[in-house]
Amino acid sequence: MTTPSARAQRRTATLLLAPFFILFAAVTLAPLVYAGWMSLFTTHTSGLGFGGTEEVFAGLDNYVRALADPAFRGGFLTIAAYVAIYIPVMIGGALVLALLLDSALTRARTFFQLALFLPHAVPGLIAALIWVYLYTPGLSPVIDFLGAGGLDIDFLSADNAVFSAANIAVWEWIGYNMVIFYAALKAVPTEALDAAKIDGAGQIRTALSIKVPMIRPAIALAVLFTVIGSVQLFTEPKVIYSASSSIGSSWTPNMFVQTAAFTHNDFGLAAAASLLIALFAALLSFLVTRFSRSRSKP
Repeated sequence: MTTPSARAQRRTATLLLAPFFILFAAVTLAPLVYAGWMSLFTTHTSGLGFGGTEEVFAGLDNYVRALADPAFRGGFLTIAAYVAIYIPVMIGGALVLALLLDSALTRARTFFQLALFLPHAVPGLIAALIWVYLYTPGLSPVIDFLGAGGLDIDFLSADNAVFSAANIAVWEWIGYNMVIFYAALKAVPTEALDAAKIDGAGQIRTALSIKVPMIRPAIALAVLFTVIGSVQLFTEPKVIYSASSSIGSSWTPNMFVQTAAFTHNDFGLAAAASLLIALFAALLSFLVTRFSRSRSKP
Protein backbone atom coordinates (compact mmCIF):
# COMPACT_ATOMS: atom_id res chain seq x y z
CA MET A 1 0.00 0.00 0.00
CA THR A 2 1.32 3.40 -0.98
CA THR A 3 1.75 5.71 1.96
CA PRO A 4 0.88 9.45 1.81
CA SER A 5 4.58 10.23 2.20
CA ALA A 6 5.49 8.08 -0.83
CA ARG A 7 2.73 9.71 -2.92
CA ALA A 8 3.99 13.15 -1.93
CA GLN A 9 7.53 12.22 -2.95
CA ARG A 10 6.26 10.88 -6.28
CA ARG A 11 4.33 14.08 -6.96
CA THR A 12 7.38 16.16 -6.09
CA ALA A 13 9.62 14.09 -8.37
CA THR A 14 7.10 14.38 -11.21
CA LEU A 15 6.86 18.13 -10.71
CA LEU A 16 10.64 18.56 -10.76
CA LEU A 17 11.19 16.28 -13.78
CA ALA A 18 8.31 17.61 -15.86
CA PRO A 19 10.14 20.74 -17.19
CA PHE A 20 13.01 18.57 -18.44
CA PHE A 21 10.74 16.15 -20.31
CA ILE A 22 8.67 19.00 -21.76
CA LEU A 23 11.78 20.77 -23.08
CA PHE A 24 13.27 17.47 -24.31
CA ALA A 25 10.10 16.71 -26.25
CA ALA A 26 9.90 20.26 -27.64
CA VAL A 27 13.52 20.79 -28.74
CA THR A 28 14.65 17.21 -29.48
CA LEU A 29 11.85 14.76 -30.19
CA ALA A 30 9.53 17.11 -32.08
CA PRO A 31 12.26 18.32 -34.53
CA LEU A 32 13.36 14.72 -35.11
CA VAL A 33 9.83 13.60 -35.89
CA TYR A 34 9.25 16.61 -38.15
CA ALA A 35 12.58 16.02 -39.97
CA GLY A 36 11.65 12.37 -40.44
CA TRP A 37 8.30 13.41 -41.93
CA MET A 38 9.89 16.00 -44.24
CA SER A 39 12.51 13.51 -45.43
CA LEU A 40 9.75 11.36 -46.98
CA PHE A 41 8.57 14.09 -49.33
CA THR A 42 10.03 16.01 -52.24
CA THR A 43 8.96 19.11 -54.12
CA HIS A 44 7.81 18.79 -57.71
CA THR A 45 7.31 21.71 -60.04
CA SER A 46 5.13 21.70 -63.12
CA GLY A 47 4.74 23.86 -66.18
CA LEU A 48 8.43 24.82 -66.36
CA GLY A 49 8.08 26.38 -62.93
CA PHE A 50 4.99 28.42 -63.80
CA GLY A 51 2.49 25.79 -62.67
CA GLY A 52 3.35 25.96 -59.00
CA THR A 53 4.88 23.35 -56.71
CA GLU A 54 3.52 20.39 -54.83
CA GLU A 55 4.86 18.08 -52.16
CA VAL A 56 4.78 14.44 -53.25
CA PHE A 57 5.58 11.35 -51.26
CA ALA A 58 9.06 10.08 -52.16
CA GLY A 59 9.60 7.29 -49.64
CA LEU A 60 13.30 6.72 -49.06
CA ASP A 61 14.35 8.47 -52.26
CA ASN A 62 15.84 11.44 -50.41
CA TYR A 63 18.03 9.12 -48.32
CA VAL A 64 19.24 7.36 -51.49
CA ARG A 65 19.98 10.73 -53.14
CA ALA A 66 21.96 11.92 -50.13
CA LEU A 67 24.04 8.74 -49.91
CA ALA A 68 24.65 8.80 -53.67
CA ASP A 69 25.79 12.43 -53.67
CA PRO A 70 29.63 12.66 -53.87
CA ALA A 71 29.57 15.99 -52.00
CA PHE A 72 27.75 14.46 -49.03
CA ARG A 73 30.08 11.44 -48.90
CA GLY A 74 33.11 13.69 -49.34
CA GLY A 75 32.02 15.70 -46.31
CA PHE A 76 32.51 12.65 -44.11
CA LEU A 77 36.05 12.21 -45.48
CA THR A 78 36.70 15.82 -44.48
CA ILE A 79 35.35 15.06 -41.00
CA ALA A 80 37.62 11.98 -40.77
CA ALA A 81 40.70 14.08 -41.62
CA TYR A 82 39.56 16.78 -39.20
CA VAL A 83 39.03 14.27 -36.36
CA ALA A 84 42.44 12.66 -36.99
CA ILE A 85 44.08 16.05 -36.38
CA TYR A 86 41.74 17.67 -33.90
CA ILE A 87 41.07 15.00 -31.27
CA PRO A 88 44.69 13.93 -30.52
CA VAL A 89 45.89 17.55 -30.38
CA MET A 90 42.98 18.86 -28.33
CA ILE A 91 42.57 15.96 -25.89
CA GLY A 92 46.33 15.40 -25.55
CA GLY A 93 47.02 19.11 -25.13
CA ALA A 94 44.26 19.57 -22.56
CA LEU A 95 45.52 16.58 -20.59
CA VAL A 96 49.12 17.82 -20.57
CA LEU A 97 48.02 21.31 -19.47
CA ALA A 98 45.87 19.84 -16.69
CA LEU A 99 48.74 17.67 -15.46
CA LEU A 100 51.07 20.68 -15.50
CA LEU A 101 48.57 22.75 -13.49
CA ASP A 102 48.16 19.89 -11.04
CA SER A 103 51.91 19.57 -10.66
CA ALA A 104 53.42 20.61 -7.38
CA LEU A 105 55.88 22.76 -9.34
CA THR A 106 53.18 25.02 -10.85
CA ARG A 107 52.74 28.52 -9.53
CA ALA A 108 49.83 30.95 -10.15
CA ARG A 109 47.35 28.15 -10.95
CA THR A 110 44.31 30.41 -10.88
CA PHE A 111 45.84 32.83 -13.38
CA PHE A 112 46.73 30.06 -15.84
CA GLN A 113 43.29 28.43 -15.45
CA LEU A 114 41.59 31.69 -16.36
CA ALA A 115 44.04 32.45 -19.17
CA LEU A 116 43.61 29.01 -20.73
CA PHE A 117 39.82 29.00 -20.32
CA LEU A 118 39.38 32.52 -21.73
CA PRO A 119 39.29 31.46 -25.44
CA HIS A 120 36.26 29.24 -24.68
CA ALA A 121 34.42 32.29 -23.33
CA VAL A 122 34.68 33.93 -26.76
CA PRO A 123 31.68 32.96 -28.95
CA GLY A 124 32.60 30.53 -31.71
CA LEU A 125 31.57 32.85 -34.53
CA ILE A 126 33.67 35.74 -33.20
CA ALA A 127 36.63 33.40 -32.67
CA ALA A 128 36.32 32.15 -36.24
CA LEU A 129 36.23 35.72 -37.56
CA ILE A 130 39.37 36.58 -35.59
CA TRP A 131 41.15 33.57 -37.04
CA VAL A 132 40.01 34.34 -40.58
CA TYR A 133 41.67 37.74 -40.15
CA LEU A 134 44.85 36.01 -38.99
CA TYR A 135 44.64 33.57 -41.93
CA THR A 136 44.06 36.17 -44.67
CA PRO A 137 47.14 37.06 -46.76
CA GLY A 138 47.80 40.79 -46.88
CA LEU A 139 45.98 41.37 -43.58
CA SER A 140 47.46 38.87 -41.16
CA PRO A 141 50.48 39.97 -39.12
CA VAL A 142 51.19 36.27 -38.51
CA ILE A 143 51.60 35.57 -42.24
CA ASP A 144 53.73 38.70 -42.63
CA PHE A 145 55.93 37.58 -39.73
CA LEU A 146 56.31 34.06 -41.15
CA GLY A 147 56.97 35.48 -44.61
CA ALA A 148 59.73 37.68 -43.23
CA GLY A 149 61.34 34.52 -41.90
CA GLY A 150 61.12 32.82 -45.30
CA LEU A 151 58.10 30.66 -44.41
CA ASP A 152 55.34 31.20 -46.98
CA ILE A 153 52.08 29.55 -45.83
CA ASP A 154 48.59 29.96 -47.24
CA PHE A 155 46.30 28.94 -44.37
CA LEU A 156 43.22 29.18 -46.61
CA SER A 157 44.46 26.85 -49.35
CA ALA A 158 42.75 23.52 -50.01
CA ASP A 159 45.71 21.62 -48.53
CA ASN A 160 45.67 23.58 -45.26
CA ALA A 161 41.93 24.16 -44.77
CA VAL A 162 41.46 21.15 -42.48
CA PHE A 163 44.43 22.20 -40.33
CA SER A 164 43.11 25.77 -40.15
CA ALA A 165 39.63 24.65 -39.05
CA ALA A 166 41.11 22.23 -36.49
CA ASN A 167 43.38 24.98 -35.15
CA ILE A 168 40.38 27.25 -34.48
CA ALA A 169 38.52 24.44 -32.71
CA VAL A 170 41.57 23.53 -30.59
CA TRP A 171 41.98 27.17 -29.57
CA GLU A 172 38.31 27.28 -28.53
CA TRP A 173 37.99 23.98 -26.66
CA ILE A 174 41.36 23.05 -25.18
CA GLY A 175 40.84 25.26 -22.13
CA TYR A 176 37.34 23.88 -21.53
CA ASN A 177 38.56 20.28 -21.52
CA MET A 178 41.61 21.24 -19.48
CA VAL A 179 39.29 22.47 -16.71
CA ILE A 180 37.38 19.14 -16.80
CA PHE A 181 40.60 17.12 -16.54
CA TYR A 182 41.98 19.38 -13.82
CA ALA A 183 38.80 18.95 -11.75
CA ALA A 184 39.09 15.17 -12.16
CA LEU A 185 42.73 15.28 -11.09
CA LYS A 186 41.78 17.09 -7.89
CA ALA A 187 39.58 14.10 -7.03
CA VAL A 188 42.48 11.62 -7.21
CA PRO A 189 42.92 10.17 -3.68
CA THR A 190 45.91 11.64 -1.87
CA GLU A 191 46.65 8.19 -0.43
CA ALA A 192 47.50 6.92 -3.93
CA LEU A 193 49.76 9.91 -4.59
CA ASP A 194 51.48 9.54 -1.21
CA ALA A 195 52.04 5.83 -1.86
CA ALA A 196 53.61 6.61 -5.23
CA LYS A 197 55.86 9.19 -3.59
CA ILE A 198 56.94 6.69 -0.91
CA ASP A 199 57.74 4.17 -3.66
CA GLY A 200 60.05 6.74 -5.23
CA ALA A 201 57.94 7.63 -8.25
CA GLY A 202 58.73 11.00 -9.80
CA GLN A 203 56.27 13.55 -11.17
CA ILE A 204 56.13 12.02 -14.67
CA ARG A 205 55.80 8.43 -13.44
CA THR A 206 53.05 9.46 -11.00
CA ALA A 207 51.21 11.29 -13.77
CA LEU A 208 51.36 8.38 -16.23
CA SER A 209 50.79 5.50 -13.78
CA ILE A 210 48.46 7.01 -11.19
CA LYS A 211 46.75 10.21 -12.32
CA VAL A 212 45.93 9.45 -15.97
CA PRO A 213 44.46 5.97 -15.32
CA MET A 214 42.32 7.35 -12.48
CA ILE A 215 40.77 10.10 -14.63
CA ARG A 216 40.16 7.80 -17.60
CA PRO A 217 36.34 8.16 -17.34
CA ALA A 218 36.66 11.94 -17.66
CA ILE A 219 38.95 11.53 -20.69
CA ALA A 220 36.50 9.08 -22.30
CA LEU A 221 33.63 11.51 -21.73
CA ALA A 222 35.59 14.37 -23.29
CA VAL A 223 36.47 12.19 -26.31
CA LEU A 224 32.81 11.21 -26.70
CA PHE A 225 31.58 14.82 -26.66
CA THR A 226 34.40 15.85 -29.00
CA VAL A 227 33.52 13.15 -31.54
CA ILE A 228 29.86 14.20 -31.51
CA GLY A 229 30.84 17.85 -31.92
CA SER A 230 33.25 17.04 -34.75
CA VAL A 231 30.52 15.36 -36.80
CA GLN A 232 28.52 18.59 -36.51
CA LEU A 233 31.43 20.75 -37.71
CA PHE A 234 29.97 23.88 -39.29
CA THR A 235 30.88 27.30 -37.84
CA GLU A 236 34.64 27.30 -38.42
CA PRO A 237 34.61 26.08 -42.06
CA LYS A 238 31.57 28.22 -42.83
CA VAL A 239 33.45 31.37 -41.82
CA ILE A 240 36.60 30.24 -43.62
CA TYR A 241 34.45 29.49 -46.70
CA SER A 242 33.56 33.18 -46.92
CA ALA A 243 37.25 34.06 -47.25
CA SER A 244 38.56 31.11 -49.23
CA SER A 245 37.61 29.72 -52.62
CA SER A 246 39.25 26.39 -51.79
CA ILE A 247 36.38 25.32 -49.50
CA GLY A 248 33.14 24.35 -51.21
CA SER A 249 29.63 25.03 -49.97
CA SER A 250 29.27 21.32 -49.04
CA TRP A 251 32.69 20.90 -47.44
CA THR A 252 31.21 19.21 -44.35
CA PRO A 253 27.93 17.27 -44.00
CA ASN A 254 26.27 20.11 -42.08
CA MET A 255 27.27 22.58 -44.80
CA PHE A 256 25.76 20.17 -47.34
CA VAL A 257 22.49 20.27 -45.39
CA GLN A 258 22.45 24.06 -45.30
CA THR A 259 23.18 24.30 -49.02
CA ALA A 260 20.45 21.78 -49.87
CA ALA A 261 17.88 23.57 -47.70
CA PHE A 262 18.57 27.26 -48.22
CA THR A 263 20.32 27.40 -51.61
CA HIS A 264 18.47 24.69 -53.54
CA ASN A 265 15.26 24.76 -51.41
CA ASP A 266 15.40 20.95 -51.29
CA PHE A 267 14.13 20.51 -47.75
CA GLY A 268 13.40 16.79 -48.16
CA LEU A 269 17.01 16.09 -49.09
CA ALA A 270 18.25 18.34 -46.26
CA ALA A 271 16.05 16.53 -43.71
CA ALA A 272 17.22 13.11 -44.93
CA ALA A 273 20.88 14.18 -44.81
CA SER A 274 20.37 15.59 -41.30
CA LEU A 275 18.97 12.30 -40.03
CA LEU A 276 21.82 10.38 -41.66
CA ILE A 277 24.30 12.65 -39.85
CA ALA A 278 22.45 12.00 -36.57
CA LEU A 279 22.60 8.24 -37.17
CA PHE A 280 26.31 8.46 -37.97
CA ALA A 281 26.94 10.46 -34.76
CA ALA A 282 24.96 7.91 -32.73
CA LEU A 283 26.98 5.05 -34.24
CA LEU A 284 30.26 6.79 -33.46
CA SER A 285 29.09 7.51 -29.90
CA PHE A 286 28.25 3.83 -29.44
CA LEU A 287 31.66 2.73 -30.75
CA VAL A 288 33.55 5.23 -28.58
CA THR A 289 31.56 4.17 -25.50
CA ARG A 290 32.17 0.47 -26.17
CA PHE A 291 35.89 1.11 -26.74
CA SER A 292 36.17 3.16 -23.53
CA ARG A 293 34.45 0.45 -21.49
CA SER A 294 36.66 -2.28 -22.92
CA ARG A 295 39.76 -0.22 -22.07
CA SER A 296 38.55 0.41 -18.50
CA LYS A 297 38.06 -3.28 -17.71
CA PRO A 298 40.91 -4.83 -15.70
